[in-house]
Amino acid sequence: MSTPDTPAKSAVIRMYAAREEIYPREAKGRYASLRWACVWLTQLVFYGLPWLNWNGRQAVLFDLGARKFYIFGLVLWPQDFIYLAALLIICAYLLFLVTAVAGRVWCGFACPQTVYTEIFMWIERRIEGARSARIRLDRQPWSVDKLARKSAKHAAWLALSLYTGATFVGYFTPVRALVGEIASLGLGPWEAFWVGFYALATYGNAGWMREQVCKYMCPYARFQSAMFDQDTLIVTYDGARGEPRGAKPAEGKGDCIDCNMCVQVCPTGIDIRKGLQYECIGCAACVDACNGVMDKIGAPRGLIRYSTDRAMEQHWSARQIGRRVLRPRVLVYSTLLALIVAGFVSSLALRTPLKLDVIRDRGSMGREVDDGLIENVYRLQIMNTSETAHRFRIDVKGIAGITLAGAADAAVEGASTRALAVRVRAPRSAAAQHGSHRIEFELTAQDDPALRVEEHAVFIVPR
Repeated sequence: MSTPDTPAKSAVIRMYAAREEIYPREAKGRYASLRWACVWLTQLVFYGLPWLNWNGRQAVLFDLGARKFYIFGLVLWPQDFIYLAALLIICAYLLFLVTAVAGRVWCGFACPQTVYTEIFMWIERRIEGARSARIRLDRQPWSVDKLARKSAKHAAWLALSLYTGATFVGYFTPVRALVGEIASLGLGPWEAFWVGFYALATYGNAGWMREQVCKYMCPYARFQSAMFDQDTLIVTYDGARGEPRGAKPAEGKGDCIDCNMCVQVCPTGIDIRKGLQYECIGCAACVDACNGVMDKIGAPRGLIRYSTDRAMEQHWSARQIGRRVLRPRVLVYSTLLALIVAGFVSSLALRTPLKLDVIRDRGSMGREVDDGLIENVYRLQIMNTSETAHRFRIDVKGIAGITLAGAADAAVEGASTRALAVRVRAPRSAAAQHGSHRIEFELTAQDDPALRVEEHAVFIVPR
């Protein structure tokens, strides 16, 4: 307690703990191999997809300037935004379903943050050495060797990040043209900005922040528990078998020899023996490490394993765990996902690759022309969303004797639009009442009568 004669001591209260550097040890085993298989698969798709050709163009291209999305043989326009929304809903429900069944396997095996962190750590190990060598290198004073290793590591990281940024932009700008612009130093300002932005994000997230992204920036870690239940698969430690711990196998001791290998391989630096923690991304690196130790001491594998809370409490076998997979929560997610996918696929299959917008010329109201005919002028916007050129026949109906004045057909190239002004005439006697009358425009491909679309419009008869 302070008195008037003794000044009070000030205390510093830190609201945020300082980050402790994590040096993950390389894990080897079944789950490490599966994780690297996911790395190879995702990166072959990401880096290779922009270079595939389809019908003489890039197979996957989101051309924002032309407002066209090319996905192999499918061409989507801004009017098809509903398909993108449906695809996002499908991905969300698929994530919910996978999380309810197997916890955070997405985070541990296929999340871009995990994938690129794994790649960056592989580069780090190749240049700076294994875990112990990296720790020694960081603790020693700066030298020529340390500077050379650090520079080489960051140069490799930056090179990969820039290549990743260029590949990402290659989905929105034709990648071959983009590479030519980069090679000739003629990259446009927007392309340069996004290549740099995505490269910086990759370099910062995978090279520097790493587990901080998963622990503090990713919202999925915060709300994942809403999809967990007692039958969700998680990485868990069998305390009944492992405790009490001992430095070596002995009578009265558990199987855990307290080697801390499970902590050393963890990319987020947690101790799985303390129970499920939100920082755990379900990568199962600790499972591989512990299984390796169990093999060395002659104990059964599975001290750390994928299991469920209910299975750990009731000592269930793998067969008993499998019986609880199809529970109400999983069935609800599966049913909703199946219905949405079925609707999405059916809608795409039944989608007509032809659209027609009709806009009546408001600057020219209905007027009477020669022979007592009433004329209205319309602007037709024809969108051929297929990649095949067609010649379309234009018909109009809805009023007796209504006809088109002028050409009744139009050619439209593949994946393009054409604006066309047409004049529609009808006898006054067929529309005796003045005011608006509903009519229909019909567009039919001359080489494919099944390719047709109708759009209604209003025909004005003046007083």
